[in-house]
Order: sequence, then structure tokens, then C-alpha cells
Amino acid sequence: MKRNDITMLARELADKSVEDILKYFISEYTYRGAGAAGQSGMDRIALGTGLGVEGQVLTHMIATIHPKARIFVIDTGRLPEETYDLMMRSMNRYGVRYEIYFPEASDVEEIERMNGPNLFYENADLRKKCCYVRKVKPLRRVLQTLDVWITGLRRGQSVTRSSIEKIEWDETNGLIKLNPLADWSEDDVWKYIRGNNIPYNRLHDQGYPSIGCAPCTRAVSPGEDIRAGRWWWEQPEQRECGLHFVDGKHAGATAGRAR
Repeated sequence: MKRNDITMLARELADKSVEDILKYFISEYTYRGAGAAGQSGMDRIALGTGLGVEGQVLTHMIATIHPKARIFVIDTGRLPEETYDLMMRSMNRYGVRYEIYFPEASDVEEIERMNGPNLFYENADLRKKCCYVRKVKPLRRVLQTLDVWITGLRRGQSVTRSSIEKIEWDETNGLIKLNPLADWSEDDVWKYIRGNNIPYNRLHDQGYPSIGCAPCTRAVSPGEDIRAGRWWWEQPEQRECGLHFVDGKHAGATAGRAR
């Protein structure tokens, strides 16, 4: 699909349900042999999940649509034990075999040798350097195998995410970025989680609405923003890891403006 087709497609699918949008793209980009979208013999569409509630909603939907769909996780090496526990429970529930991507050992060794294991607390530049090594570089490896990257981004998650669209062209990575939950509220997500008995991270019940690496995530107080517990020592407009946004700006995405 060409970049110029994205706006037209976004308009055509604007009123479709999340499941219908997923079905369309999974059908188009799932490998079925010669002549299909995945010429290399591998599906060219995948969900990237950090095992948050949005990722769990999409895992549930996608596993129903295509049980062998590609779902990948970036394992930074600093995830909470509760996240690994959820990964195991989800594998048992859905039969998922996650594609796991780790940072390069030499990169981690270098930044820790030069700056220490908890460099991220020192300043924003070092924190972003840690995120780049542990998250962004592994992500780029998997995105090289994709034409469509499915995410759990929602507009209501933070000020930096308020302009995302359901279907976008990711200029930086040269692929379609699919954010099918873009217009869902937090209540919508939890209603779906509970209504379908979907496994979720136990830290959510302890006041953690957003969960990343263990040392960079804390519980939030009532009334705080749902991402206030991520890199809480920084300003809100800085609280992104570089997977989707750089310096508070949507990284490389041009949107199909239909809603």
C-alpha cells in the first residue's frame, strides 16, 4: 500500500469497529503463499505490546481473528516480575508464542559501564539514551519485517498522544501504523477487559495505570494523570520513551484524518 492511500483508507474504515479494522488489515497482510502480501513467507503485520491493558484487549481480539498472528514484546531486561507473570498467563490463555526482542548486550554493557545501572535518574538525556538502547533499537529490528505495526495507543493516555489517528503512515519506519483503540476511553478499555475476563497485570490493582520498566514506573495518586507514574521526575511533555514520540512530538507519523 502506498502512503497516499492511507487517507482514503482511513476514511473508508472510519466508522468500522476495532475488530473490523483488525480483520481488514490481518486479511491483507497475512502470508498465504505466492502472491500474498508477505512475500518472504512471514506475516507482514504484528501487534507490539508492552502487556498493558490496551495490549491485552488487542491480543484478545487478534487471537480470535488469527490465532497464529505475530505479537511481539520488547523485553528491556528491567520489566517487573508481574509483567512476566502476565506474559505466562496470556500464553496459556491464548496459545500465544510471543516474539521476544532484547537489547544488544554490548549496548547495555556500555551505557551501564559509562553511567551506572540507574543512569535514567540522573537526567532526561541519559534516560532517553537508556530507552533508546533498551527499547527503540530492538523495536527497529522487528519493524524491518513489517508493513503494518499495530499499537495500543489511545488519545486519552497523555497530552503527547492527543492527536493520534487510527490509521497513520509512519514516515520514520516506512510502514502503516495502526492505532485501532485511538478513540477509546480508559473506561472503554476496562469494560472490555472485565466483560471478556481478559488477564491483566496485577500491578493495575495496586495503583499502576501505566506500566513500563520497574525502576521507571510507580503507582499514581487519585486524580493524577494515568501516565504520571512513568518517569515521574520529568516534565509531562518529556514522558515518552521514543518508540512513538520524540521530544513530545509524534515520531514520523502522518495521519489519515478521517475519524
